[in-house]
Amino acid sequence: MRSKKAIKNIIASVCQQVVIFVCGLIVPKAIISTFGSSVNGLISSITQFLSYISLLEAGIGPVIKAALYKPIAQKDKQEIEKILKSSQKFFRVISGILIIYLIILCFVYPLIVADQFDYWFTVSLIVIISISTFAEYFFGMVYTLYLQAEQKTYITALLQSGSTILNAILVIMLIRFNTNIQIVKLVSAFVFVLRPIIQNIYVKKKYNINFKEVKEKYNLKQKWDGLAQHIAAVVHSSTDVAVLTIFTNTAEVSVYTVYLFVVNGVKNIVQAFTGGVDASFGDMIVKGEKENLNKSFKTYELFYYTLITIVYIVTMILILPFVSVYTRGITDINYYRPTFAILIIVAELFWSIRLPYSSITLAAGHFRETKKGAWLEAFLNLFLSIILVFKFGMIGVAIGTLVAMLVRTIEFIYHSSKYILKRKIRDAVGRITLLAIETLLIVPIGMIICNRYNVDSYITWIIMAISVTLTVAFIVISVNSIIYKKDVKSLIDMLKRNFLKRGVN
Repeated sequence: MRSKKAIKNIIASVCQQVVIFVCGLIVPKAIISTFGSSVNGLISSITQFLSYISLLEAGIGPVIKAALYKPIAQKDKQEIEKILKSSQKFFRVISGILIIYLIILCFVYPLIVADQFDYWFTVSLIVIISISTFAEYFFGMVYTLYLQAEQKTYITALLQSGSTILNAILVIMLIRFNTNIQIVKLVSAFVFVLRPIIQNIYVKKKYNINFKEVKEKYNLKQKWDGLAQHIAAVVHSSTDVAVLTIFTNTAEVSVYTVYLFVVNGVKNIVQAFTGGVDASFGDMIVKGEKENLNKSFKTYELFYYTLITIVYIVTMILILPFVSVYTRGITDINYYRPTFAILIIVAELFWSIRLPYSSITLAAGHFRETKKGAWLEAFLNLFLSIILVFKFGMIGVAIGTLVAMLVRTIEFIYHSSKYILKRKIRDAVGRITLLAIETLLIVPIGMIICNRYNVDSYITWIIMAISVTLTVAFIVISVNSIIYKKDVKSLIDMLKRNFLKRGVN
């Protein structure tokens, strides 16, 4: 049952990320082409500054999920409602503080970009973009976490996919009717408000959640230990844009976000393959299924490393040709940045490498044990980015991210191997070494294939991308199948047992 749920979650999550990626290519390009790189950079920068309100979450999201695994496994509805009610109160407080933060941001942020944009133009965008963020905290966050803990991530994925598609259609229509950017973003905001509201109604009706009878307050253990993990995540996702906004300009932010969008799209698709897997591992941990946990993790690890090896090699080969096609005709700033492209891809590769190990660590509730590494990651990312941006610009920011990712990845691999899986760290090191060797040998082959194409359109790029992807996938899968023959057999048996024979119900 757990494997079937995990597969359903993975499929839905992958579809969601593909939808987000495709729509995310269409919408920013339309905005850049119509309103310019500076406006696109302004929107990205405001979005990142608004994301800092999530620091107030104090890392409570993973802590809530970890707390829910046991009562869900025991079908203890009273305990579940107690946890959810306490969590809802916490997130409602954050939504209130968001309004105060929003007022401050409306006074301060327009001054940062005053030489580029009118004060009230910037203020209007801040208020409009904040609407969906407020709705997420007020209506949706608690129920998103509950569905994830219930191993039903596919519900949130389907709702997110639907709202993303609807938003893209409406934005393109509005832009074609020459609507101003404020109206375009206002329509987007209300589209994304629908998702948490619908999710809220669905969970309450489906699971008969009722907070009226809950009188006892639930004390979330390790709440403050989760703060370090959360700050590290926020710094990772938001620092670079903030640093570039303050020390460069919004046009540079636009260049950064184009590359980051591609890399984040790839990263999110990879992350989608972990959708619901952490809940499955959490369920095994609370039930004490140590042997099953190790076996399942090892099988999943093979699948995951094969996936990220293929995906990131293909990304390294194809990102520059894609950016050239994507930004064709945009001349207000240079978008061709090969050194930055490689650095940011490698940085996010290290983030992806650590994902299985961080997932199982947090599923086990080891927040306190890993908080020092989280603080170190956040410090390194922020400190190095600020120091290096003066001399190297966005390349310096990428270096800061890369160093922080490397250090934190090492910690997660060490901790999960020693304290949760109880295995030697060389198992993970061997997989990473093979990934590095395959990357160094296959990237030049991919470049040779690319040189055969004159990429002047999306059609040509897609044909080239298919050729490169099939070549890379064939080599990686063949090599991994030979080296990890036993693990491949376990993976195939698991798929047959839980998916191919029974199907996904």
